[in-house]
Amino acid sequence: MSDLTPAEIVRELDKYIIGQDKAKRSVAIALRNRWRRRNVDADLREEISPKNIILIGPTGVGKTEIARRLARLTNSPFIKVEASKFTEVGYVGRDVESMVRDLLALSINMIKAREQESVQNKAREIAEEHILDILLPEPKDQPEAGADESSDAPSSSAANTREKLRNMLRGGKLDNRYVDMDAPEKSMPMVEIFSSAGMEEMGINFKDILGNMIPKGTGKKRKVKVAEALEILTQEEAQRLVDMDRVIAEAIEKTEQSGIIFLDEIDKITGKEGGSGPDISREGVQRDLLPIVEGSTVTTKYGPVKTDHILFIASGAFHVSKPSDLIPELQGRFPIRVALNSLGKSEFVRILIEPRNALLLQYIALLRTEGVNVAFDDAAIETIAQVAEEVNNHTENIGARRLHTLMEHLLEDILFDAPDMKEKNMTIDRAYVDAKFRDIKEDEDLSRYIL
Repeated sequence: MSDLTPAEIVRELDKYIIGQDKAKRSVAIALRNRWRRRNVDADLREEISPKNIILIGPTGVGKTEIARRLARLTNSPFIKVEASKFTEVGYVGRDVESMVRDLLALSINMIKAREQESVQNKAREIAEEHILDILLPEPKDQPEAGADESSDAPSSSAANTREKLRNMLRGGKLDNRYVDMDAPEKSMPMVEIFSSAGMEEMGINFKDILGNMIPKGTGKKRKVKVAEALEILTQEEAQRLVDMDRVIAEAIEKTEQSGIIFLDEIDKITGKEGGSGPDISREGVQRDLLPIVEGSTVTTKYGPVKTDHILFIASGAFHVSKPSDLIPELQGRFPIRVALNSLGKSEFVRILIEPRNALLLQYIALLRTEGVNVAFDDAAIETIAQVAEEVNNHTENIGARRLHTLMEHLLEDILFDAPDMKEKNMTIDRAYVDAKFRDIKEDEDLSRYIL
């Protein structure tokens, strides 16, 4: 767990997300409280539950990005799920416990990748020996004990040849040579069984049972280059060297203590009673979510996982409904509520140029791969931001995502012609922006389709 202070967390988030200071402060405090809890006396530690958060605001204002960047800061297992995809128990579809299973699977992959990286050198050494065994097989007829001492000469010669081959292998001189090796077996397709106990788990277990019943073949041999064979063998050996029992134990602990689940579109399951059609299960989904958020034990193929200390960050636009429409028990499990602000011209200007992954920097880098150097003057940037604000006001407000639509339309011709352009340096000014957007802005119906 990272020991970043709340102020440091906010500063890190500022590098990628413009504005929304209140939301950043709330998530920074929630994250720091995890570190504080780990340093509390053991008898009280289990009693301190995370303060879950609801982020309220229209699409494209940074709700998901805040949660995602927060997880990256601390290297925490993070998963984003859409609440509207879950169904009440008894209906066909994904059950709410699957989000915890998915989070654990992601955590296992994270730790397994880290462990494989740590044994990479040893795995490569073993792989090298395998390649040398293929290139220089051991002689089948070994001399018996007590044989003539002159038999040491061939043995010494073989060792010298092996060392020469090893040096050539490490120097890359054998990379294009072909060797025969066993091709990895293709895994069986997974058969899914729909079950209220967890479709995902049933599918995996059924596949494992079938896999044990059917004998495995020896695999077919294929010719591959030495360089490719070395990589394949290195990855296989790295997997063998990793202690999966230890990986799973650490992953379960990390999921329970550091996991973050981002529940998007939670407002879509706040339908009131008396609805019909698909709305009938909305309150049922909330009631199924309640024990997960409250703290319960979820059964997985790797073992039980407790959800008591997983941090839940929910988000929703809440245009039609409001947080108070959630069932009271679920409301109580999300004590922190933060309203995010809509974005205007000034925020759009900053989004275009300030973040480390700023949109203008992305397009400049893309075009530079074609040898085209594009620059944007300040007036052009302000005009783009102004148009984004106007279009959001007159049509559906999709926040910063509107900038992606505008930039694609603005640079469409340049992106298409870039490989064949003779003039490799150009500056986008206000006149260019106005000319590209004039017709669309004047025709409101056209703007609804294009922008």
